[in-house]
Amino acid sequence: KKINKKVVGIDESGRGPVIGPMVICAYACGEDNLQELKNDGVKDSKLISPSGRSKLYEKLKTGVYVVRHLTAVEITAAMEKKISLNELEAQICGELLNELEQKTSFAQVYIDSPDSIPAKYAARIRKYYRGKAELIAENKADVTYPVVSAASIVAKVERDAEIENIKKVVGEDFGSGYPADPKTQGFMQ
Repeated sequence: KKINKKVVGIDESGRGPVIGPMVICAYACGEDNLQELKNDGVKDSKLISPSGRSKLYEKLKTGVYVVRHLTAVEITAAMEKKISLNELEAQICGELLNELEQKTSFAQVYIDSPDSIPAKYAARIRKYYRGKAELIAENKADVTYPVVSAASIVAKVERDAEIENIKKVVGEDFGSGYPADPKTQGFMQ
């Protein structure tokens, strides 16, 4: 019987927020299941409606993945220690891969690189990841690889849910929580 080798995709949602988390997901999938992801409509989360993402999330969350929510406060604290956002994200990616290896084995990891030089980003992750899997970092990997798209959807749905919870707590719509959003800027002032 052929063994269904697993691959992993990593992506984040909410990079550099002033409100709400940055959510990073590492999602594992059998190579045999990649076409199934495509058939289900799994693609970059930014290309899917919120209701479409929610439906896909319900299906994806039955899979094998790990996720980390970093608050804006945690990100700021790291940056105050002169840890760049790329370094912080690479560290979390490495930790997520170490955690995921406790659940399943995999040979390749596809990463949506925030660095314009993806190989440099893969090398950063390697400092924190103890395993032997091949790290393939690319710009726009969330568009190219369905397994990265799956990670993108999980991260986006979980971030959006946290943003909605924060809005309920503060009793105001502050927008996206990104510093470039005029609605967020107005709320911060």
